[in-house]
Amino acid sequence: MIEYIKGELTELTPALAVVEAAGVGYALNISLTTYSGIQGKKAVKLYVHEALTTGGRDDCFTLYGFVNKQERELYRLLITVSGVGANTARMMLSSMSPAELCNAIANGDEKMIKAVKGIGLKTAQRVIVDLKDKIMASGIADELHVGSQKSGIAVNNAVKDEAVAALTMLGFSPAPVAKVVVAILQKQADMPVEQVVKEALKQLK
Repeated sequence: MIEYIKGELTELTPALAVVEAAGVGYALNISLTTYSGIQGKKAVKLYVHEALTTGGRDDCFTLYGFVNKQERELYRLLITVSGVGANTARMMLSSMSPAELCNAIANGDEKMIKAVKGIGLKTAQRVIVDLKDKIMASGIADELHVGSQKSGIAVNNAVKDEAVAALTMLGFSPAPVAKVVVAILQKQADMPVEQVVKEALKQLK
């Protein structure tokens, strides 16, 4: 069982990272949370979840990479919920940060969870019912400082909203776009809207 992969980041897209370790290139499916966490780095360490899909024409072995253990633990909890598969769990972690998702589950915020592409009301309710106690018991919520601003970095919401609206009009999905825009503004809070949009377009290709 692979616990983590540490090595040179040779390729990176918002959905996939290729890490070379000991001469082997490992392709790992990632969320936008992890993408934001490792972007611009040459050497990375990604915690791994291995998935083996059987029963089809060919068995499929897939690796998922996470920027920290908390994100991986949350992912593993999400895929235990009926109706939440590997890609849906990754979409949830791309639409919200682990802290935001924990907050939504802990507070029973069906609306926020249902806003994720592919999640209906029943699945959102099931996620809350199945995971609310598990998240608190696992200690993830404490480690992520749920209920507080972990980053401590204020984001200009007016600029954020305008940039997200502009990118949505260009055809991008709102939730992943918001994640990228927030990450940009956390690095440079005074960046004007047009520059945020240009920077986001580079990252969303």
